[in-house]
Amino acid sequence: MLFIVIETFKKGTLQAVGERFQRHGRMLPAGVMYVNSWMEATGPRCFQLMEAANKESLQQWIDRWNDLVNFEIVPVLTSAEFWQKTQPT
Repeated sequence: MLFIVIETFKKGTLQAVGERFQRHGRMLPAGVMYVNSWMEATGPRCFQLMEAANKESLQQWIDRWNDLVNFEIVPVLTSAEFWQKTQPT
């Protein structure tokens, strides 16, 4: 499954997020794959596309960052998958 992960950095943590990422990387658990990410131009949010078997697979990763970051997880489909699912049978 694909997930858009919206990370909102807690107030005053931007520097700490960057430092932890430089030291430890994303710290993803087995079975979770990073696809791509984009930063909000002003910096307080990061939008990541992740792939995992299910939403629960992301929890260990979230636990490693939730002292600095709030997470919103949105399950998504590619446009092609969405439109294929909505075709009448």
